[in-house]
Amino acid sequence: MEKVKLFFEPSSVALVGATDREGVVGRIVLDNLLLAKDRRRVYAVNPNREKIFDLKCYPDLSSLPETVDLAVIATDAKIVPDIIEESGKTGIKAAIIISAGFKEAGDEGKARENRIVGIASEYGIRIVGPNCLGVIKPAANLNATFATKMSKPGRIAFLSQSGALGSAVLDWAVSRDIGFSAFVSLGSMLDVDFGDLIDYFGEDPETRSIIIYLESLGNSLQNTRKFISAARGFARTKPIIVIKPGKFQESIKAARSHTGAMVGEDLYYQAVFDRAGAVRVEEIEDLFNCASILNTSQLPKERNLAIITNAGGPAVLATDALISRGGKLAQLSKETLATLNEFLPPYWSKSNPLDVLGDAGPERYVKTIEIALQDPGVDGAVIIYTPQGTASSVDIARAVTNYAKKAKKPILTSMMGSGEVAEARQLFYENNIPTYEFPEEAIKTYLYMYQYARNLEELYETPEDLPLDAGAPKNYLKILTRNQLREGKALLSEGDSKKLLTTYGIAATTPHFAANPEDAVSAASSIGYPVVMKVSSPDISHKSDVGGVKLNIGSADELKKAFAEMMQNVKENQPDARIEGVTIQNMITNYDYELIIGSKKDPVLGPVLMFGAGGTEAEFFKDVAVGLPPLNQILARRMLERTRTYKLLSQGFRKKPPVNLLLLDEILVRVSNLIVDFPEIKEFDINPLVICDNRAIALDARIILDEEVKPKELEEHAHLIISPYPTKYVQPWRCQDGRPVLLRPIRPEDEPLERELIAGLSSESSRFRFFYIIKEITHEMLSRFCNIDYDREMAIIAEYTSNGKQRNVGVGRLIIEPGWETGEFALVVADDFQGSGLGLKLLDNMIGIAQDKGLRSIYGIVLNDNWKMIGLAKKLGFTLQSLSDEESRVTLEL
Repeated sequence: MEKVKLFFEPSSVALVGATDREGVVGRIVLDNLLLAKDRRRVYAVNPNREKIFDLKCYPDLSSLPETVDLAVIATDAKIVPDIIEESGKTGIKAAIIISAGFKEAGDEGKARENRIVGIASEYGIRIVGPNCLGVIKPAANLNATFATKMSKPGRIAFLSQSGALGSAVLDWAVSRDIGFSAFVSLGSMLDVDFGDLIDYFGEDPETRSIIIYLESLGNSLQNTRKFISAARGFARTKPIIVIKPGKFQESIKAARSHTGAMVGEDLYYQAVFDRAGAVRVEEIEDLFNCASILNTSQLPKERNLAIITNAGGPAVLATDALISRGGKLAQLSKETLATLNEFLPPYWSKSNPLDVLGDAGPERYVKTIEIALQDPGVDGAVIIYTPQGTASSVDIARAVTNYAKKAKKPILTSMMGSGEVAEARQLFYENNIPTYEFPEEAIKTYLYMYQYARNLEELYETPEDLPLDAGAPKNYLKILTRNQLREGKALLSEGDSKKLLTTYGIAATTPHFAANPEDAVSAASSIGYPVVMKVSSPDISHKSDVGGVKLNIGSADELKKAFAEMMQNVKENQPDARIEGVTIQNMITNYDYELIIGSKKDPVLGPVLMFGAGGTEAEFFKDVAVGLPPLNQILARRMLERTRTYKLLSQGFRKKPPVNLLLLDEILVRVSNLIVDFPEIKEFDINPLVICDNRAIALDARIILDEEVKPKELEEHAHLIISPYPTKYVQPWRCQDGRPVLLRPIRPEDEPLERELIAGLSSESSRFRFFYIIKEITHEMLSRFCNIDYDREMAIIAEYTSNGKQRNVGVGRLIIEPGWETGEFALVVADDFQGSGLGLKLLDNMIGIAQDKGLRSIYGIVLNDNWKMIGLAKKLGFTLQSLSDEESRVTLEL
């Protein structure tokens, strides 16, 4: 992160392309930089000038009197590669390229970009841009942009891919007195991307929230991987709020599977934001509404909202907004209603929304809020006030403010009107109580708060441990798929597709191939009627669309007739298709539900998983939810819950019984494992997956292979944007006393084992590990230990089994710091396993993992009286540095 820091805290800046010509970018940027010439050294570079104003002008970067921290480039695009090379030769490590004329200008511009990338890589230069507005850090009085206005210092970092929109939002924010910790226009993101900046501002003490205008995550899986990893790392401590345009895509028309046709780019991005713990909003103003409120600890646990108002009309509008956006009006308990009836006027609404009538004063408002929020069925409140000439808006605002400061549930307000409520609204602003001109805005923000809380919950919930196989026998399937690709066959046959399913534990009907009517009759006789017949062709993906499916065939005569009709229909509807024959399989009729499960792969966003209502109308209704692999049980369940059909599945309807949801969770996790293991899969779907007698059976399956994979030797899991469980770090090992342990990476499901380990530590062992004695072991603490991002952190536990009981008897942990150069390790061993060599083994594992991750060093902070840990570190080559009377740092250069 040291190089990224140079963009925001440079001690010296050189502007290449500086000029004194009015209205030119180089003049505007220079004017902005010179506003802070007392804070940093500013150099003008222009070979055609000797002086600009009273500033000496240098012909090039190599003639500067020092190596500057930051170069800002505002020249013709054609000479930018040469300037970057000169930057590298002079030792400059950070450059902002404001110039346009790169990939957006065609092949010539793309060639310039490629040259810049090569030069920057050779010299270790970090680049913001090209084609960007630049960088602003108000607290440092740094304005390296051609924007005409600069905001005041604040707590919000604003990252924008669009310079024009960024400039407009800056202007809007200045007019509303909104401050920023920084503004960054990323432009084409040739190098520095959203992931880098989230890492930087995640560590920045001046930043409390990060807001992003995002058009794309970049040009590669690496950009997406960095974004999701960084966002997940900081989502709990610093809210990340995103606005992304382009919800309506036409690019999915040519898809060959149901999943391909139903999952457009926008659903992909939504899955990324959800999994990253970020909140996606709809309008620019929402960015700032959320930034000011999401860093509070008062987040709603559910969507159940109480609306308290002194007028009926606004409450109706608020209710409409709440329901239309997926919120719920809280159902007040009988006890709550009885308590309200005791003091409210006889004609109050007697239900939620709580209309406390137009003459309501401060006491009535606050007492109603207090009683409503005490109801367990209420998760938050929106307070609406309309001026009606009785109670003072300021008095009500003051009373609500005093109560809201101590409330444990969120309170949002809407003071409707203008001049009459301006002072009351200002009172809320000054006390950080969310307030809005109209109640619909308050409702929208409340639901964003709920979504943020829900996303964080998904990151840290403890899943159930599903009874899955340790590893599917996949090698023969790898040969099958690669042979298909070698032969230029992207569409797997139904039989081969189902082989992959059954290998991963997903039940499927068995298709029997028949090349002619006689073989078809023979296959049907062996299976037993009724049967289903489907056309077999490498060119036909949607069989039903061309008349290639016949159901419920009851006899040999019917089968022969159906065979002839099918061949005729297919030839008429798709005359160029190669027809190999048909498949015959069991006709299953007695089932309760038809579902669809699928996957689709994007070159920048990786594979996405889909679940929803299936059958032939699946593409019409599009009742689907998406998620990213790898899944666990909790993430699978959240996918189910996001569909409209979930209510039907969970509750049943009429004669249809509810479904065992754990069964569906398990199937989704099995499909996720399949997608994780097979980068060769481009599109995949099971449609329908039928549910009958508490069983799930795939009646049809379709897998389309990625022909781009064929010439490549892919690294394991290189197609994913989230690292799956790293099985390569699993190994059996024996302690010096002979007790066997299994060393393996921690999982979210290990929370009970982690709790038992920490609870069983002696006070000294607890103090040595945590630097204090833990009195309460919370779920939040344990989930942070167990639910980790394997890209950024690794925790190896030692699992010991005795008399059938599993124990976690030790943990070695390595947390990689932003910048990927160093990491901090921590170690704990159960008291009864200390002295067995386990601590040394775990620390040696951390060293190996750090080398595997490409780190330059690892370190640990140790209490000075923890002489065993200090001795162990010295034994493995660590150096010791005293930090204080109580603590030391041990470091190993790798």
